Amino acid sequence: MIRNIVFDIGWVFVALRPQPILDYLHEHGAPASDLDGLVRRVELHDHETGRLDGEGLLTRMSRLAPRPHDREELRARWVSMLEPQPDMIALARDLAARYRVYLLSNIGDLHWEHLERTIAVNAIGHGALASYRAGVMKPEAGIYAQAEQRFGLAPGETVFIDDRKENIEAARARGWHGIIHRDHQDTCARLMRLGVEIPH
Repeated sequence: MIRNIVFDIGWVFVALRPQPILDYLHEHGAPASDLDGLVRRVELHDHETGRLDGEGLLTRMSRLAPRPHDREELRARWVSMLEPQPDMIALARDLAARYRVYLLSNIGDLHWEHLERTIAVNAIGHGALASYRAGVMKPEAGIYAQAEQRFGLAPGETVFIDDRKENIEAARARGWHGIIHRDHQDTCARLMRLGVEIPH
């Protein structure tokens, strides 16, 4: 029986729309044509594991752009790439009335603080573990172990919803159930197959 439902955030609760930050950096001389390239150049892993705070990340991005630019505009463009997906946020809130709902996400402090301001991310379920606080990222086993300990998760009673196959495989390796998120309708159907009652 499923008692715990754990949600990822990126591409589950929010879509990523990076074009504004990429355009801004490009306009100021930065070689940033796509999000993956930007992630590599600023070594985002350091930020999302808490080794580099938001100000440090902005400094790294600033160094990519040789032409004068506004740091606050850079910050605004970075955080504004997150586009809330209301149907999935509502699903999590509704499920929290019957199940234990938690969030487990690879994310840095800038995006987390933005999501707290815009969608009250800390209040969506019964707890959240962000990678920048955990010091480790999915799909590494340590972040799942921390979630189990912090939230009291019994693996066989837990389902994890994430858009990335490798993150789901890592959860399944610990005995969790897993759903690769594609869209709201598909995820609801897969939850129901696990016996989860979906509010109407």
